[in-house]
Amino acid sequence: MIVTVTPNPALDLTWRVDRLVPGETHRVPTGASRAGGKGVNVARVLHEQGVDVLAVTTAGGATGHEFAADLVAGGVPHALVPVAGPTRRSIAIVETDAAGTAVLNEHGSPLSSDEAAALDDAASAAAFGKRRPAASAPRLDSADADAPAVVVISGSLPPGYTPERLGRLVTAMGAAGARVIVDTSGPGLLEAARAGAYALKPNGEELAAATGLADPEAGARLLLEFGATLVVVSLGGEGLLLFSRAESGRPVRARLTRVLRGNATGAGDAAVAAIAAALTEPIAFDADAPRAADARRRLMRTAVAWSASAVLAPLAGSLSPEHEALMLEVVVDPPPAVLDAQPEPTEHAEQPEPAERTPHQDRPQHAADPHTAEDPA
Repeated sequence: MIVTVTPNPALDLTWRVDRLVPGETHRVPTGASRAGGKGVNVARVLHEQGVDVLAVTTAGGATGHEFAADLVAGGVPHALVPVAGPTRRSIAIVETDAAGTAVLNEHGSPLSSDEAAALDDAASAAAFGKRRPAASAPRLDSADADAPAVVVISGSLPPGYTPERLGRLVTAMGAAGARVIVDTSGPGLLEAARAGAYALKPNGEELAAATGLADPEAGARLLLEFGATLVVVSLGGEGLLLFSRAESGRPVRARLTRVLRGNATGAGDAAVAAIAAALTEPIAFDADAPRAADARRRLMRTAVAWSASAVLAPLAGSLSPEHEALMLEVVVDPPPAVLDAQPEPTEHAEQPEPAERTPHQDRPQHAADPHTAEDPA
């Protein structure tokens, strides 16, 4: 089973309009309200695809009640930590004519130290059964013993949940045997890398802002030096790049041959869902072996297809039925290298501590690309 952890969930509100004209009044069809936040979107995608998943997050206030009710109505397995502050809202205005989306993300209510600790405890309980979460749902320790535990920590960090706390959670999960995927930005991205996250999934702008390096390859290499095993970088219409220590450090690129029109706010979350599903396979994804090379390419093909199909879905957290057909349109290169067969290690070798660098501060949220860009919240 896969556990997703969302420190800063949101009640997603979506409206559609032919064209958004600043300063004008618009009459629109009834909007949609849905429990969201990046980790919740990941869990919803996995649940819809039949993958065993549990969403761990917080809920508070009137918006929190609506948030919780939607998770129940959607059948998404979840464990909610009650908090004092109201669950934030995220507003998406989708322009059907211009194929663009404007997003307004509230910052999120601060978490107290006790609330942040309770979220960490709930995540640990869900993953390893140290304490049963406050929801009736399966746990990772009930899954196939051969499948690695996979934990996804995704989205922005609310006030009161520091990057250092994120790093400690990644360290604890990794030490207990989980493969941890982190999709966040700024100092949190660097802390997750230093803590040994198995996979990181920044977009190009987030990577440049966190590392201070404009070249995506240089930024990804730095995260690998810090301690990450895999780095998957989303580059909008240019597709995805996967970096690891395998194949002499040569990246794997995957992209769709065409650009799709639609709502891209959930595209990145769909890619993370695909990465999480792939990492349940009990092989070392950074190994220099044919089976691992093939697994990396299958991961990338699925991530691009799911990401692209999310653009065609009406709401974040879902895939279009076309995702299987889109898989055939994904171009992956280079093709699998001819590698000498060798035993596949279960862990990558420890890397030397890199020289300390001063990260740039977070940039303002970026505009979404209609192919594989995502809502930075």
